[in-house]
Amino acid sequence: MPGAIYGLNYFLTPDFSQLTNVSVWLSAYAQVFFSLSLAQGIMITYASYLKKKSDITNNACIAAFADAGTSFFAGFTVFSIVGYLAANQGVSIQNLGIAGPELIFITYPTAITLLPAAAVLFGIIFYFALLTFGIDSAFSMIEPMTNSVHQKWHISKTKATAILCCIGFILSLLFTAGNGLYLLEILDHFIAEFGLVTIGLLECILLGWFVPIKLFRKHANKTSDFAIGIWWDILIKIIIPTILILLLILSAINNFLYPYQNYPWWIIVIIGVIPLLTITFLSIFFMKVSAPREEKNHA
Repeated sequence: MPGAIYGLNYFLTPDFSQLTNVSVWLSAYAQVFFSLSLAQGIMITYASYLKKKSDITNNACIAAFADAGTSFFAGFTVFSIVGYLAANQGVSIQNLGIAGPELIFITYPTAITLLPAAAVLFGIIFYFALLTFGIDSAFSMIEPMTNSVHQKWHISKTKATAILCCIGFILSLLFTAGNGLYLLEILDHFIAEFGLVTIGLLECILLGWFVPIKLFRKHANKTSDFAIGIWWDILIKIIIPTILILLLILSAINNFLYPYQNYPWWIIVIIGVIPLLTITFLSIFFMKVSAPREEKNHA
């Protein structure tokens, strides 16, 4: 398609000046955590379903490289379309919406309608793929919560799933109003970036310093085709926590000096900070709540 090569050049040409931008690094870590389902309880829940002799290291490496490879490959498709649209409309790629909901619901559909052939067919395929991706993501996000509710309060997984989905549906109605995208953008910034990165940091600290992490490594090496060395311990205990702590401190200072997207402070506090703190408090609260004891069968 005419202009596709410009989109690919934009995709593949690095901007090394952004390496000094703390927000870019924080967003990158948050994207990796989100894409790989880390720091959300998802991988922990799925791992609990594995057999004890499952090849942990191979599974982890395959999942990580397949996810990164798929994302990189998808970039060729997305940016070739974006380049085509920019050339068709006579504007620069920077002036197009190339992130978030705007890319999915405005930029990409517009480009599909301008395809020289089979635009309707490609539109149907695109939204069908988008629907399946969304459902898959919903499965993974709901599973840790339903499994936790099921195990702690002995509610069937069917009922737990129904309850949590209804709660999520009601809360999601907030984003259907005219200012919904702005609310989503602020909430996503604080929860998906600060929230996920903070949880990832805490997981590294707890596993690295408060439990014998070498036992995890030895167990993985017993069941895997190739062994991981002590470098893995060093990564979990020192290198990754150090990087994440620096990122969080510098990002917090940056967000304090320059409010996110120049929104008023009261909006950032109400829509971003308070929900983040509320979710953290509720997580601790539900963890502390005593689970009902199972009745003993004296028969």
